[in-house]
Amino acid sequence: MPFFGNHRCTHHAVMISNKDRYREFCETGPLDIPVFMQYWWMETVCEGKQWDVAIACEGDKITGVMPFLYGRKFGMNYVLQPQLTQFSGPYYCYPEGLTHFQRLEFEKRTARKLLHQIDALRPSYVNIRFSPKVTNWLPFYWAGYKQTTRYTYRLEDISDTTRLFDGFERHERQRRIRRYEHVLSVRYDMQPSEFAEFHQRYWESKGQRDILKKDFIERVCRTAIDRGNGVIVSVYDEAGRLLVAGFAVYDSNCAHSLMAAFDVNLHQSGHSEILVWSLLKYLSGKTKAYDFEGSMDEGIEYYNRSFGTCQTPFFEITKSNSKLFDILLKLKQKTL
Repeated sequence: MPFFGNHRCTHHAVMISNKDRYREFCETGPLDIPVFMQYWWMETVCEGKQWDVAIACEGDKITGVMPFLYGRKFGMNYVLQPQLTQFSGPYYCYPEGLTHFQRLEFEKRTARKLLHQIDALRPSYVNIRFSPKVTNWLPFYWAGYKQTTRYTYRLEDISDTTRLFDGFERHERQRRIRRYEHVLSVRYDMQPSEFAEFHQRYWESKGQRDILKKDFIERVCRTAIDRGNGVIVSVYDEAGRLLVAGFAVYDSNCAHSLMAAFDVNLHQSGHSEILVWSLLKYLSGKTKAYDFEGSMDEGIEYYNRSFGTCQTPFFEITKSNSKLFDILLKLKQKTL
């Protein structure tokens, strides 16, 4: 598969792979690189698959990066979002003191360098999701990409849990939390293998197939927890029966709710609220914000919004160069 593969900023005497350069960048570079763009995250969610990263430079300084999953199907190359990865770039390294005009010019210049490397793959289809912080997609529009605005729901400041609780919009939600938090027990030591099994049973009990493989769930949870970037919260009734469990990944700026499952035979209103409330209390002081991660589904949207969250738009960018790939992608989506 043709790919750009190697990259050198001027201070490097020899060529090194983009991935090796990126690992160095993540380990020694800016502290605010989002968790979904970290080298270790991409290595974890793309195990057994191929991933790489586009890197833009000016002189000896990296100005922008964009990691991505890529592959080949039916003789066609593609670039996609990895599973559980809510966004993957671009990430810009802005010089200090830029005016608004200069900032946009910098984004345009850097994005073109990144896209040039994506184009080197000759992809039939590209799907990339931006961080909510990236609000300028014009360079991608000029390159022939299309944009869909999606929404997630965020609590931007989770430092004060009393204020968070008072901000919940539905009073019955607050009553249920008060009712259950002294009856149900909450633990933070559930093993990733146990959570993966519970997640699979949840979907099986609904008569559906879990789109996430058991070993994938276990690997992601274990890697994040071992690094201090993840937590599994589990809730039990008085008899010690597991009711609901959830996994969140986080960095110093934001936590992201990625997976949750419950026992459909034991689940009652209030159990899910205890899960969310327990996550918020655990993560308060460890990170700044909490992202419910969607969804565009109307019922889920209402649930997420009722926790006093802010509706937050983000961009999904796509480009298709093959009608056949479009058809095959739609057929695959119908089977999920």
